[in-house]
Amino acid sequence: MIDPAAMAQLQGVGTDEGQVPSASPGPQGPLDFRQAFEEHFDYVWTTLRRLGIRDCDLEDLTHDTFVRVYQRFNRYDPERPVRPWLFGFALRVASEFRRLARNRFEILAEKDDATDAAPTALERLMDAQDLELARAALESLELNRRAVFILHELDGYSMPEIASALELPLGTANSRLRLARGEFQAAARRLLLRRGER
Repeated sequence: MIDPAAMAQLQGVGTDEGQVPSASPGPQGPLDFRQAFEEHFDYVWTTLRRLGIRDCDLEDLTHDTFVRVYQRFNRYDPERPVRPWLFGFALRVASEFRRLARNRFEILAEKDDATDAAPTALERLMDAQDLELARAALESLELNRRAVFILHELDGYSMPEIASALELPLGTANSRLRLARGEFQAAARRLLLRRGER
């Protein structure tokens, strides 16, 4: 079973002046690109970060992701959830970026500067350690398995939705999730042992 505390810790472009593309009408009416950009920018940013993109590259790669979304926006099927569709774009951008020789080395221990004034210093330290452990365990997953793991365990999508969004056979998606869960748990155990916990 996935550690709920670790999961909880992880939950946490301009357009041309011309016409903004819109998708076909769905149950809630048409979705235009500007609306999708404004509503889902944070999601794409977070997704890229979860896929191992360093903070210094997030702005550029989020922009690149939305450029690709813009180019294919008229192909979006509004009967399907938009976030798994956007995740597919983010995954391809992250994969291509990581394949470049200059980007093959990951920095696993980037720290967040943001702090919450309400908790005590000890609580903040414990929360930061838990978040860092969960991120390091997530970073240890192979990218294709990590993608399925994020969509299912963190974003809460069903396996058929994930298989459709990532253009995978359902059996392959299920297999990747099973392997990712095992690898995540093993990595979290190793990291806890290094920290002196059980």
